[in-house]
Amino acid sequence: MSESRAKHILVALVENKPGVLNRVVSMFRRRNFNVDSLTVGRTHKPHMSRMTIVLESGRMDPRRVALNLLKLINVIDVTVVSQEPYVSRDLALIKVRANDAYSRNTLTQICDRYPARIVDIGPEVAILEIAAQEDIVEALIEDVKPLGIVELVRTGVVAMGRGVRILDTDYEPVVPVTANGHTSQYQVYGV
Repeated sequence: MSESRAKHILVALVENKPGVLNRVVSMFRRRNFNVDSLTVGRTHKPHMSRMTIVLESGRMDPRRVALNLLKLINVIDVTVVSQEPYVSRDLALIKVRANDAYSRNTLTQICDRYPARIVDIGPEVAILEIAAQEDIVEALIEDVKPLGIVELVRTGVVAMGRGVRILDTDYEPVVPVTANGHTSQYQVYGV
């Protein structure tokens, strides 16, 4: 990434259970680390979620942060994606004023310069969509500011190692067994 502020991107595979996000965020709070972006989503395995965590490089060693994450209950694996070649994307929806011909033409010209498109347009405002590297999203936001941003929402960064750099695991959750040898009421995954 070619940004003025260097950032670390960590990806964690976690169990898809209540309270996991709270544990991760609490660890960052206790250590006074500022999280620039935190994205959580499902994976192709129903018992596992994937967290993408972006931290400013400041005073921290990303490997130490990864080791601290691995100590948490329900964290399966962690990798520092930003130390090797990777692909990252940030999605933004930007609502801007578009109440005259000049602003509509300007929006069209701006979208032609970026991987952006107009997904909704009305008599007063238009909604732009962009999914690109974080610095490209930032540049688009700067270009549409003069038109008047009414509302903005971003997903946060998601990242994946390039090529055969795959973060996956054969991890399966432990299925509790009752005293009589039967599995409990919990769902059994992968069976």
